[in-house]
Amino acid sequence: MTEEDDLLVPLEKYLQSGIHIGAKFKTGFMLPYIYKIRPDGLCVLNVSKINERLGLAAKMLAKYNPEEIMVICRRDNGHKAVKSFAKTTEAHAVSGRYLPGILTNAHYERYMEPKIIVISDPWLDRQAVKDAVTVGIPIIGLCDTNNTTDNIDLVIPCNNKGNKSLSLIYYVLARNYLRERGTIQKTAELDIPLKDF
Repeated sequence: MTEEDDLLVPLEKYLQSGIHIGAKFKTGFMLPYIYKIRPDGLCVLNVSKINERLGLAAKMLAKYNPEEIMVICRRDNGHKAVKSFAKTTEAHAVSGRYLPGILTNAHYERYMEPKIIVISDPWLDRQAVKDAVTVGIPIIGLCDTNNTTDNIDLVIPCNNKGNKSLSLIYYVLARNYLRERGTIQKTAELDIPLKDF
């Protein structure tokens, strides 16, 4: 079996989405995931590590029922992707501004009690991270080269700013979550195409 056979999607699809193109700035937290730095200064993430972490995240999520999962994305580029993930898996989505108290204030009208959350950017979604830590909820985080990973239980290294990248990430997570749960066949694709994420 070749390394290509182990990929969750073909290498070309990863590369076309720009999932591996990081920022110019890098933190020490993200150094293990950086493959190289291009002449223009942009960091390039290791695609095999992205692929591995996407698979691990799907397996981790599969331990939870859909209603126990919440995906969060403040960044405009990811709103459609998190909503499609939620629609496909029947999980909860928070797109746009996460309001403090959703996870911590039982008297708040939008209060929810997920057992795990997926955040699209540790910096922009920092209030959700703070609340999740307060109540002891595990966090899967999409982290670019400029992110810190404090309080993130499972890092998925990726371009967490690009529309195509976020679409592919949430598509793969949704598909592989349903595969791991046995909701769809191990080789099946989603009814919703990638372009709708």
